[in-house]
Amino acid sequence: MPSNVEDPQAESIVLAPTSRDDTGPVWVSVSSLSPGDSPRLAGENPEHVVLLVAARELPPITVHRSTMRVIDGMHRLRAAKLRGDETIPVTFFDGDEAQAFLLSVHANIKHGLPLSLADREAAAIRILSHYPQWSDRAVAAAVGLSPTTASSIRRRVALPAELDGSRLGRDGRVRPIDGSSGRRRAGAVIALNPDAPLRAIAQEAGISVGTARDVRARLLAGHDPVLPVQRGPADGSDPSSEPAPALRNRTVGARQNVQWPSVRGNLIRDPAVKYAESGRAFVRWVDAHVVDPSEWSGIIGAVPPHWRKSVAELARSCAGAWLAMAQELEEKAT
Repeated sequence: MPSNVEDPQAESIVLAPTSRDDTGPVWVSVSSLSPGDSPRLAGENPEHVVLLVAARELPPITVHRSTMRVIDGMHRLRAAKLRGDETIPVTFFDGDEAQAFLLSVHANIKHGLPLSLADREAAAIRILSHYPQWSDRAVAAAVGLSPTTASSIRRRVALPAELDGSRLGRDGRVRPIDGSSGRRRAGAVIALNPDAPLRAIAQEAGISVGTARDVRARLLAGHDPVLPVQRGPADGSDPSSEPAPALRNRTVGARQNVQWPSVRGNLIRDPAVKYAESGRAFVRWVDAHVVDPSEWSGIIGAVPPHWRKSVAELARSCAGAWLAMAQELEEKAT
């Protein structure tokens, strides 16, 4: 199993595989190749193979050099065998087997027959087993899922322990899973130097500038610098003692029937919105993103059956983003 800590080469495969042979394809005997570790749970699609048999020229396939197993191109290999071809163009890949699987997923997402939702979820489990340090966003980018779905998969399956309480993001930076320690360090820095610039606080505490800003605001309001959801019994505090979470719990049900047209009418008459470009831009943004149930109920039938699960997943991801926005607005309101 590859290293679970920082693996820049493996991380780079998510967006741009770098271990392929760039000298160009070479012609390799069909009989020397074997099936690879495909992310397709159901194997090859016979109908697609038949279509490829009629193709005039088959694009190069990708092969793991050390094992001669196909990483990307099993449909093309099957078609070549059915046509009686003795050789096929091949581009070699020189990474390890875990990286080869990553490349296989990456290639199948970028072109050819799309992977099913079940294929992508199974691939996410496999990638998490090799790279538990990867962030949910990095895993999601690798398999074509939403970060919310990747997080859900991480929670429901047994995975190797994450090292050092941190995860590797898509940008190659390692970030802590539990941000409470960084917030407490920032609180200590601010206590010693209340007028310190936010960037200096962030650098000293090992957090983002945005988090440093939030810590300072919470301290000025008399709150704990650590968010309620990040606290545990060891903190000696009751997360429910702060008003924001309680407010969120009450308002989720109470506001679910609020309609945008009625809110919009009052909002655009508010001088703070009406006479500010940012306010008017916000109204335009909501106009473009708000969804009225009467609208989607009429067009939901237009979604093809084989895309319904993917669109449902997208809808859940958007709903999660709206919920996160609601929670942040309610926190700021208190």
